[in-house]
Amino acid sequence: MAENQEFDYIVVGGGSSGAAAAARLSEKDPEAQVALVEAGPDDAGIDEVLQLNRWMELLESGYDWDYQIEPQENGNSFMRMARAKVMGGCSSHNSCIAFWAPAEDLDEWESVHGAAGWNAENAFRLYRQLETNEDAGTPGGEHHGDSGPVHLMNIPPKDPCGNALLDACEQAGIPRARFNAGETVTNGASFFQINRQADGTRASSSVSYVHPIRDRENFHLITGAQVKRVLLDEGLRATGVEIVDNAFGSPRTLTARREIVLSAGAVDTPKLLMLSGIGPREHLEEVGVVTAVDSPGVGSHLQDHPEAVIQWEARKPMVQDSTQWWEIGIFTSVDAGFDDELPGRPNFMMHYGSVNFDMHTLRRGFPSSENVFCLTPNVPHARSRGTVRLRSLDFRDKPKVDPRYFTDEEGYDMKVMIEGIRTARRIAEQPALAEWRGAEQFPGQDLQSDEELADYVRETHNTVYHPVGTVRMGADDDALSPLDSRLRVKGVTGLRVADASVMPEITTVNPNITCFMIGERAAELIAEDA
Repeated sequence: MAENQEFDYIVVGGGSSGAAAAARLSEKDPEAQVALVEAGPDDAGIDEVLQLNRWMELLESGYDWDYQIEPQENGNSFMRMARAKVMGGCSSHNSCIAFWAPAEDLDEWESVHGAAGWNAENAFRLYRQLETNEDAGTPGGEHHGDSGPVHLMNIPPKDPCGNALLDACEQAGIPRARFNAGETVTNGASFFQINRQADGTRASSSVSYVHPIRDRENFHLITGAQVKRVLLDEGLRATGVEIVDNAFGSPRTLTARREIVLSAGAVDTPKLLMLSGIGPREHLEEVGVVTAVDSPGVGSHLQDHPEAVIQWEARKPMVQDSTQWWEIGIFTSVDAGFDDELPGRPNFMMHYGSVNFDMHTLRRGFPSSENVFCLTPNVPHARSRGTVRLRSLDFRDKPKVDPRYFTDEEGYDMKVMIEGIRTARRIAEQPALAEWRGAEQFPGQDLQSDEELADYVRETHNTVYHPVGTVRMGADDDALSPLDSRLRVKGVTGLRVADASVMPEITTVNPNITCFMIGERAAELIAEDA
């Protein structure tokens, strides 16, 4: 437990953005005392967290908040939203797929959603700043960073089934590509870049930003402490947080002299704001929380990457070792009947897995076995929107997470998914995979029509675990955007948000490195405004 109870800055959440923001704040101002408060344990010495190839052990483990989603009217109600409960947050919990977001995505944050200063030029500068990339200085990789805290490497193309898959993609009209090459891949496939160190240690935000500065005099790491609420004075200034670090729920107060930054993620940041009286007035009144700021956008606009799965028996032995078991990405555009919905970007993505992925199919009676490979069609820019709401005014209660999968009125999300399954089949049927492709286990060749595939998706889909947008930033006059473009919570002072919840629109790609970037940018903005 830290001896200090008063700090200049308090960052709530030691996850992907929070660890970056706290480390950079303590670096930028050596005189400022910075506290990083994490509800979970320190990740130091926890092998299953630090060793990237063990990441799938963490789902539904003690290092997972394991949020059961609300019953879905048009989706899989068995689904769980994994959220990490350990230093590093979801960067300590994921497969470390490392993407620079497409310039088109980032520019739209500013041009379409009114988040001034959030554009590709700024974001690409920060990607370079945060990374030490294996491709830096190589032909075509001159734009990469070579001295940042986060190590990015190319997955070596050692998986023979994976290489056959890439050959099959080429035969199906999807060429080999290079990711993070400075241009958006609209039709291409490749082994990923991942944030991992050479010895197999994940380059999480904790490993990258916090481990090297543990002994820095102005940095204070407080783990095992859940924040109960943000404290506001009569002038609606954030003055501190109540934390609970004992079995009896007894709180103590940490005071912030300058600012508080909420970095608890797209589920827990809106929960904390609402518990603190900042949120939709009608909902707060329903659960008995006194409203300090009526902010209807808090907990709204939840976006995610919904994911289906198609799996085949493998006719040859699959790999027994892997960097993280999901090593290849495939981007293309499918004909979903919607014209030009994503200019300059693909409307479809898949990951390739060299492991059994029957998490939601087994209970539905589909066959399963161990020597298999799979593809996971997902929707990069799903149009469905969900919510995060309080279950009660008790901070110990898990929030209500309702993604509302496949509820967009036009049916865009489901149409992309159906055509995505057909695209996966078309790739698998190419000659290059003939020696590997056995029977299709699920959905199975007997399911062919739109209606049959839609039923399969609704019953068995998962998520890529990318919730964003629940405390989005936007223009000053946008009442449904709880944050301004400097990440400040509208209606109060001394309080910002820096995590995936601030994204006004989800990225086409896996968003974790973008969350690191958001933490970097938050530290810059705070330093500029100090």
